[in-house]
Amino acid sequence: MNKLSATNISMNFTNAQDSLNVLQEISLELSEGQSIGIIGSSGCGKTTLLQILAGLETPSSGSVYFNETNLSENKKTKFSQLRPSLFGFVYQFHYLLEDLTLFENCELSFQILKSKDHSANHASIMAIFEELGISHLKESYPFTLSGGERQRAAIARAVAHKPTFLLMDEPTGNLDNDNAAIIQELTINLSKKLNMGIIVATHDLSYAEQLDDVYKIENSKLHKIEHE
Repeated sequence: MNKLSATNISMNFTNAQDSLNVLQEISLELSEGQSIGIIGSSGCGKTTLLQILAGLETPSSGSVYFNETNLSENKKTKFSQLRPSLFGFVYQFHYLLEDLTLFENCELSFQILKSKDHSANHASIMAIFEELGISHLKESYPFTLSGGERQRAAIARAVAHKPTFLLMDEPTGNLDNDNAAIIQELTINLSKKLNMGIIVATHDLSYAEQLDDVYKIENSKLHKIEHE
């Protein structure tokens, strides 16, 4: 079973006056099919941790592993080679390209992977659209859609290429309660159906508690919260 591991991750930001310790000695492990919720106050380091896990930021110390491969040892080669197939990323804002249809937005993932099996790519995108209930919107442009529909499309773009891990940063933060509940259910179901490991950074404790494990970042440390 594939797994993603963070070992003794610390992140410090410094300027001329002082140093801010955002993350201190954090270790975390995510396996395929597992879901993890990370909660904490704004600015506690949730987003920074996700970006470090995906190789988008370099920690001050510590390492990130994919199975036994230390991705941090040679970030430029290993992370750049593995990142497109390893990770899907969903943000609070959808970041869809407004001048492309939903289908064309999803095709971008396969272009990054340099996958030329257009028939298989098309089938994968349409299967995810069907799963998320947006297949009828495939030729629509993002600006014509509701917030919930755009976020479903953003999830489709993140998972159409079947990444090993899905990292989600406040994916329901801009949605009303009804749409947030829909997105929560969809992401949990996708984790199991596609056997993806999912980490969700969220302010919503009720969302996090639906996941397999819940952690909280507090005072720069990561603490596991036991389910009630």
